[in-house]
Order: sequence, then structure tokens, then C-alpha cells
Amino acid sequence: MQASVFDLEGNNVGSTELPAIFDTPINSKLINRVFWALFTHSVQPQGRSPVAGERTSAQSWNTGHGVARMARVKGERNPRSGQAAGVAGVVKGRLAHPPKAEKVVWKRVNRKERLIALKSAVAATASSQAVAARGHVLAKVPSVPLVVDDKLQGLARAADLRAFFEKLGLTPDIQRSAKRKQRSGKASWRGRSRRNGRGPLLVVSEDKGLSKAAGSFPGVEVVKVDDLSIIPLAPGGNAGRLTVWTRSSLAALSKRFEEVVLNAA
Repeated sequence: MQASVFDLEGNNVGSTELPAIFDTPINSKLINRVFWALFTHSVQPQGRSPVAGERTSAQSWNTGHGVARMARVKGERNPRSGQAAGVAGVVKGRLAHPPKAEKVVWKRVNRKERLIALKSAVAATASSQAVAARGHVLAKVPSVPLVVDDKLQGLARAADLRAFFEKLGLTPDIQRSAKRKQRSGKASWRGRSRRNGRGPLLVVSEDKGLSKAAGSFPGVEVVKVDDLSIIPLAPGGNAGRLTVWTRSSLAALSKRFEEVVLNAA
């Protein structure tokens, strides 16, 4: 499979042969399953203290007082005296079924399945239908997959990267990823009322300051090809992310999976 190569000005400067990995059949169900299995590897276990809500001197009054027989705090002349405590469903009581820190949240996935899912997610970046189905704006993007010159890796200023996005037609997709309505409720209390969508993914073989420049653009991520995984390629388990490949990253990708095949054999 051939792909056009563009420079930083958006001009077609030639073509390159895509690695054989781009011919992998797209298996969306496997991609989704492997994504959520790998996603659990970054989840931090959380739990409650076994005695949370039970650190009290509460004791039942038994019958004959005209009140419920649940445990009540001992003492006199303080706000907690006589209040129910030490059980679930009362003010400052314990949780009925609290989360436990010992719960196993780490999900395992077979090595071969993980590799097949990764190859399938890479192949999905070369399908304009899969990319459009994720919601990316492709009206001004000259080619899918989008392969650019290695000079992209040396852009360390946000102004230079912004000019590159405009020349390659990626600006509309970045603007789309920034348009998210503000979430209400507890999210706004806890500082996460706004979330950005997923914009273009820049895959490079060497990061010479590009990730620093990309931090100014919502939804844009930079990943080295040696660190490439299904997490950035298929956010939410949905394959087809709009991806920009550098010419050298394709060569490194081909070499990486040749080594994987040799090791597996």
C-alpha cells in the first residue's frame, strides 16, 4: 500500500510504502476488549478503612425509651449525644457496602491477542471510513493515512505547530475536540467539569520538543513509535483515530513488528 508524503507546508513531496501491518483486518470487538483490559492497568485501587464510621462509643438503649433500638452515642451535653452511630444509613455512619482496596481490578489479556488488537488499531488509522466514524473532521485533510516529513519532529514552538495544522487541514478537527459542554454536578465541584475530546495523534520516532509544543492544543497527543499502544490509538475502545505518521516512524514501526514476529516464532 502506497501513501503520499507531505512536507510542513502541505505540499506533496513523494510517496512511501506502508508497512504490512496496515493490511491487518480491522477487528473492532477485539480492539474494544483489549483496550479496556489495558485501561485497568492504570486504575488505582481505592477502598475504605475497615473501621470507618465505627469509631464511636455508641451503644443501644434497648427497649422502654420510646425510640429505635439502634446504637446511640454515649454522653451528655454534646451535639453527638444520643445520635445513632456505628451503623449504615445514619448521619456520620458507615457505608453499607464500601469499596474494598483488595478488589482485583487488573484484567489480563493474552499476548497474541494484544498484538493482533494493536495491529488492527494501526490498520484502522489508514481507513478513512473508520476515522470518519469516530467523528474526526476530514474535509481538509489531504490523505488518510497522513504521512509527513521528519521535520515535524523538530517543531518545538506552538506557533510553528499551529501553522502546520492549518496547512494540513487538521485545525477543524482540533476545534471539534475542544467543543465540549460543561458537566454539572460533582464533576464541577471536583475540578473536572470540562473534558477535551480526542484530536489528532502524532506518531514520531524521536521527540525533539514536539510534545511540549503540542501541549497548547486540546486533544492533540504525541507518542513515540516505540511506546505506541492501543490506548492512544483507540480511545474509549473505538478504533480509527486521526493519526499523523512521520516517515521515520513508519520505518521504525515495520522494524518493531518484524522483531515481534521473530520473537514469537
